[in-house]
Amino acid sequence: MKFLITGGGGFLGSRLARALKARDAKAQITLLDMAFPPGLEQDFRCIAGDVSSSAVIGKALDSDTNGIFHLASVVSGGAEADFDLGYRVNLDGMRALLEACRRLSKPPKLVFTSSVAAFGGTLPDVLDDSTTPAPQTSYGTQKVIGEYLVADWTRKGMIDGRSLRLPTIVVRPGKPNLAASSFASGIIREPLNGVVAECPVPDTTGVWILSPKRVVEAFMHAHDLPWDAWPSNRVVNLPGITLTVREMLDAMGRVAGKEAVARVKFVPDARIQGIVKTWPVRFRTERALAMGFKADSDFESVVRDYLQSENVIPA
Repeated sequence: MKFLITGGGGFLGSRLARALKARDAKAQITLLDMAFPPGLEQDFRCIAGDVSSSAVIGKALDSDTNGIFHLASVVSGGAEADFDLGYRVNLDGMRALLEACRRLSKPPKLVFTSSVAAFGGTLPDVLDDSTTPAPQTSYGTQKVIGEYLVADWTRKGMIDGRSLRLPTIVVRPGKPNLAASSFASGIIREPLNGVVAECPVPDTTGVWILSPKRVVEAFMHAHDLPWDAWPSNRVVNLPGITLTVREMLDAMGRVAGKEAVARVKFVPDARIQGIVKTWPVRFRTERALAMGFKADSDFESVVRDYLQSENVIPA
């Protein structure tokens, strides 16, 4: 098998690459990103460049590529702050990738990472796959456009596309990024490492959560599903768990002690609150579960998985 992962230098992209390689040592995996962490280029073919560049895409995408995972994007806060950058990467990059797919020897499977930021406005208490997207941010708008493009290219037989609406992924290691949801990882990651974390939203704020372990499994499962497992609707809301910030902190406290929880300080940020409050937090995901996608059982296991995978000893 031959794969391309856009955004392959990022946390999820690199994890996905290693998971694919662990499953099939003979798999040929190309990673496309602006930059790569040390060591990754020793194990994979890495192409540095802008995903919105047709020349860069052409260099990364071999004519016999079987599967594509399109993870590259400007994240929510960044896309809202820089309108032009968001559309160039998130929309023009999608178009460049899809156009390149038309030149492959046969239509590849393409897994697109969308987001629950696709929803907004006046919403029901619990959403499902029939809820109409009404994004309230540029990032959400770009993701919804991407979903429709994937569906239309699939309808035309140019790709075998499948789009996943991701919950907030927690706990991400490393440093905070520009995503409006970055606080959800920060209020867990930093305290576990002995660092004070600022939370920009009230502790009553709800979040729809999925762990890195489960989302990588979801990427691979989405790719592996046969064509007929995806009917006319090529988009699915991934299953997750709904938690308030307070419930997340309480779960961390049960794993790592009250000292970790005490390191979280609430510092309101109106910009972040304005974005996050448009996102839904409760879903019915019977369709995703029937297709074999899985949620995390509880948040304590998510915290423990972070500690184990990152070799962190709670401070």
